[in-house]
Parts: sequence; C-alpha cells; structure tokens
Amino acid sequence: MRYDDRRAAGRLLAETLEEWRGQDVVVLGLPRGGMPVAAEVARHLGAPLDVLVVRKLGVPRQPEWGFGAIGEHGVRVLNQDVISEAGLDVAEQNAVERAERAELERRVREYRQGRAALPVAGRVAVVVDDGLATGATAEAACRVVRGQGAARVVLAVPVGPTHSVARLRRAADEVVCPQPLRALGSVGAWYRNFAQTSDAEVTYLLAEAARSTPRSPPGSPPRGHRRHGRTGTC
Repeated sequence: MRYDDRRAAGRLLAETLEEWRGQDVVVLGLPRGGMPVAAEVARHLGAPLDVLVVRKLGVPRQPEWGFGAIGEHGVRVLNQDVISEAGLDVAEQNAVERAERAELERRVREYRQGRAALPVAGRVAVVVDDGLATGATAEAACRVVRGQGAARVVLAVPVGPTHSVARLRRAADEVVCPQPLRALGSVGAWYRNFAQTSDAEVTYLLAEAARSTPRSPPGSPPRGHRRHGRTGTC
C-alpha cells in the first residue's frame, strides 16, 4: 500500500498507537520529513510535539550512503560495516561529523526559535519518521531520548525494511511499523507525493503545536510502565 503523502501516513500510523492516547506521551519528529507524520500522530494522541534533530553521516563522494548518524547532546552512532567497506579513515569520519554537527546546531536554533526542548524524562517518547532505510538516524534519535531519561521509547514509522526494524528493537522498547517489507527499495517509492519538507514547514508545525501543547494528563502511568498484548508492531 502506498501512502498519499506524509500527513496521510501520519493519520494511519496514529491509529496503531491508539493505546497511548491520553497517556504521558511526547511525540518527537525527525526533520525534515518525519515532522508532518509526527504532527498527525501528536494531534491524534492529544500529545505535545517537538523536533528531534539528527543528521546522517554520509560517505564522502557518496553522501546518500550513510556510515552513521549524530544527534543532539553529542550522540553518535556508527556503522562499522559501511566504514570498512568504504575504507574511511578517522580523519574522513571526523571531517564529515564536524560539518554535520554544525548543520545540526543550525537546525536546532531555527526550528525551536528559542523555545526549550520539551522534557521527556519519565515520559513515553514516541519517535516518528516518514520511513526507515538503514535506521542509523532513528537509532541515534532513540539514544538521545534514552539518555534524557525517557521511561519508554517507542519508534513509529509508516514503512521500513524488516532487517532495520529488527535491529532497532535493541535501541527502542517498541518499534511500530504498519508496513514491514523484505525489500524496501526507497522510502519515497511508498508515497504518491514525497515532495521535500522545507525548514519553514518544520518551524510552522512546531510553532503551531507550541500554541496548543496540552499538559500531562492526570493518572498517567508510572515511570517504566509497560503494556502487554501489543498488536500491529513489526
């Protein structure tokens, strides 16, 4: 099944996360493409929305081939198999990371517009992207919120390869993916409209969400609360 666009994917993804409606949840979108998906999830769950900035580390001269990813608070995830295959030395890795770290910090400033990041300590962090490829950026994102003290980390994506989903279960407590595929191809192939999301749209979605951020609901589950009988995960 192909999704019409990211917002349509977000609405369908939100239905698989229904059990978290009304709980103490923070929805975190990965920019840029994950933000329209996350906005729909947050709206459906009645949860606050924030951005979680991560950057892929691309092999020089082949930037689409990721050898890792970085996230806020100094998080770095490396794929040693890609590093070996590409023959990258430490100097090359560090040069790419410096450039991507500068871009990460620029985006944090632009997207949040001086607003503090929403606290995730003791809460359920639902990390949302528009799809998985290698999963390096998603893994970095999960490590960021884990390091911030999230009680539970849920990674939610509309589509992804089964091997990446399986690997990411080591970084997240739960991985939700309505369409796990043996052969993904590209994430964009599973959308009818996969136009690039702009920085302006990300900034707008965050500002709109900030104006209507709900408070944590009373009677939220305690820290570390775990539910059972989960369906619809991949």
